[in-house]
Amino acid sequence: MKVAIISGSKSDENVIYEAKKTLEEFGIEYKVYIASAHRSPEYVKEIVQKVNSEFDCIIAIAGLSAALPGFVASYSTLPVVGVPV
Repeated sequence: MKVAIISGSKSDENVIYEAKKTLEEFGIEYKVYIASAHRSPEYVKEIVQKVNSEFDCIIAIAGLSAALPGFVASYSTLPVVGVPV
């Protein structure tokens, strides 16, 4: 299993760290991407299109309006776990 972690901001590092730590405990491969649905929607779309063919699940971490999980899910058929911060 391979999981993509997409976070809307580097300021969510503490939550990213906890997600990484948990995945590592279970021996699950992951990759972290930082991209904002508000500031760079096209970049997020590019990431999701790449992730769709290489990963099995997406964890989307976002603060404030928490639009990222819904935005990511709109471009993917993979399971998306939204984590509000």
